[in-house]
Amino acid sequence: MDWRELYNAKLVSAKEAVSVIKSGDKVVVGHAISEPSTIVDAMVKNKEGYENVEIIHMLPMGKMEYVNIGMEKHFRHNALFVGARTRDAVASGRADYTPCFFHEIPNLFKRSYIPVDVALIQVTPPDKHGYCSLGVSSDYIKPAAECAKLVIAEVNDKLPRTLGNCFVHISDMDYIVESSHPLIELKPPKITDVEKAIGENCASLIEDGATLQLGIGAIPDAVLLFLKDKKDLGIHSEMISDGVVELVESGVITNKKKTINPGKMIVTFLMGTRRLYDFIDDNPMVELHPVDYVNDPYIIMQNDNMISINSCVQVDLTGQVASESVGLTQISGVGGQVDFVRGANMSKNGKSIMALPSTASKGTISKIVPLLDEGAAITTSRNDVDYIVTEYGIARLKGKTLRDRARELINIAHPKFRLSLMEEFENRFKMKF
Repeated sequence: MDWRELYNAKLVSAKEAVSVIKSGDKVVVGHAISEPSTIVDAMVKNKEGYENVEIIHMLPMGKMEYVNIGMEKHFRHNALFVGARTRDAVASGRADYTPCFFHEIPNLFKRSYIPVDVALIQVTPPDKHGYCSLGVSSDYIKPAAECAKLVIAEVNDKLPRTLGNCFVHISDMDYIVESSHPLIELKPPKITDVEKAIGENCASLIEDGATLQLGIGAIPDAVLLFLKDKKDLGIHSEMISDGVVELVESGVITNKKKTINPGKMIVTFLMGTRRLYDFIDDNPMVELHPVDYVNDPYIIMQNDNMISINSCVQVDLTGQVASESVGLTQISGVGGQVDFVRGANMSKNGKSIMALPSTASKGTISKIVPLLDEGAAITTSRNDVDYIVTEYGIARLKGKTLRDRARELINIAHPKFRLSLMEEFENRFKMKF
């Protein structure tokens, strides 16, 4: 059968599509900007038709109505990464959190640690061969669609067509829902003087020809501000945002010196504004691949001069890093931090950077602490940590003793907290600072 006939045969309304979801099903939803909102909205409206449907995804960007109070009978959210819109639901017990490394999520589906009954995906209109691009996310959703018993696809003609290992054929979809709506846009964050100082310190560690992993937020964007005099940088990152576009257009990012996938920016999902979405549309320089490729430390390490830049909540004096919880309160997730820390550490001439402001709560709390808050999860172990960067400088911990690590970290702590940290040092190590 011609794919056009298949397409028409599978075309249904959103209401019809979600009627095939059954009570007790495990439903995997597209990540972040790739959430098929028309289908998800229809599923929520059909709530009386379900009991105990488990909804699985990472960072939420949509309405998140299925975690609202009163939805407990119908939906149970299983967060693989906790976002601002799901923190309260997790904290209050209306939703769950599953700790996992980002690159291992596809394997959770493939090996049925988390069986996939239904995958809800968002795709572009088909090309002349019947293939649809997943647009802004390949990450875990392509593997989920390959494992799912049923695939419900939202075909959105506003979704940019990206290239790489991010295509799904019409024949692999069970139900198709058409829509036309702009993507959620993530406005660039405000960058303060503190973040500019951190960015400048991080940029000093980046040499010409390096390959970068950058996260999202003010610190990664601040780093990009100080790279304008660099040459032939490359990108191998779980995501990119708008700041990368300017560096491509100015000739700073060329990907020419990459040792794996030269000439290509390799990412697994995207978040930004219309500027980014227009840039990636049908752009051969940008390739999306599933996260078990992009974030696999073995793949990452094949980039010589690989530099990872991530942020965190707290660092203790031994170098243990908490990035996902404040005490027992889960505020985010592991994501790809450890994937890239380990990949960069194994790379030839690679560097792993953990960047953070020296204080929190308007300067009243030090982020460099004697001990992590009670109950805080250790995201990146002290054995993995390389560089720690604040606005006050750079501490390199790799290969250092506990005593030397503590000294390095105290020297980049906020000055008003250094005396108390020095007292802790002297009590712990039985010597003067």
